[in-house]
Formats: sequence, C-alpha cells, structure tokens
Amino acid sequence: MVIEFAKEELAQIEKIKSKYPQPKAAIMPVLWLAQKKFGWISDDVKKYVAELLGLSYSHVHGVASFYTMYFKKPMGKYHLQVCTNISCMLLGGEEIYSHISNKLGIGHNQRTADGKFSLEEVECMGACGGAPMLAINEDYHEFVNIDEVDMLLDSLK
Repeated sequence: MVIEFAKEELAQIEKIKSKYPQPKAAIMPVLWLAQKKFGWISDDVKKYVAELLGLSYSHVHGVASFYTMYFKKPMGKYHLQVCTNISCMLLGGEEIYSHISNKLGIGHNQRTADGKFSLEEVECMGACGGAPMLAINEDYHEFVNIDEVDMLLDSLK
C-alpha cells in the first residue's frame, strides 16, 4: 500500500496546520485523517505524518500510541465500540459487549477472520445519557439492547 495523501488531502492538512501557531499542534487531526484514509496508524504512516509536519518519528509515535482512538493494527470494516463505563455498565453494557464478543467470536481489539468486524471495549464515549451505547465506526447507537444489536449486526453482514 502506498502511503500518500492526495493533493486535496494535502490542501486540507495545510488548512488544519494554519489553524495552529505550530505545526506540532496539528498532529491529532492529521493522524485522524491518516487513520480514515489508511485504516490504521502503521509505522509507515507515522513516518509520513512526521515528514509532513516536520516532526520526529518518536513524537508522532508517542502521540499515536498514547491515544486509544488511533488504531495500532488493522481493524475491521465495521469497528464496534461498546461502552462499559458506569452508566452503560449499570444498564447492560457489559452484557452487550459479551454478546457481541460471543456472536462474532472475537475479543477486545480483535477482528474477525474475514476482516469485516472488530470489537473494542471502551470506557466512555460521552453519551452517558443514552446508555448503554454502541458505536459502529462513527455512528452512535444509544439505548441499545441485545435484540437491536443483533439486528444491527445482521444488517451489516
């Protein structure tokens, strides 16, 4: 896989950089764009982002490895995040996580053999008022129950 942004994406990165006093401050949104394009933050992606922003590889690696929102390995086409923090836990988040894990045959930060699904147990996604909640890629599903989860998963197969 060639690690390179298109001309339009490079223009978007320049626009992001212009919002900050130092290019270093643009690292998180640029890593997010890279993850959306390449699927995960590989060593080659980190090197490329470092070059684009004029930063050291170790700095980019430090940021990418610190934040859990950046994938350290390829994830599924559909990345499922289940909140198990207090609000979601009290309303069935752990049961939903276990159900998905059993149904797909994968655990935390694993993906199915066909690469279609990956699963992550997360602490909080800031949607406590909609507990329990499940995110599929960037789409939030609040007040979910096991039947709804099954319907959602079946619709993605």
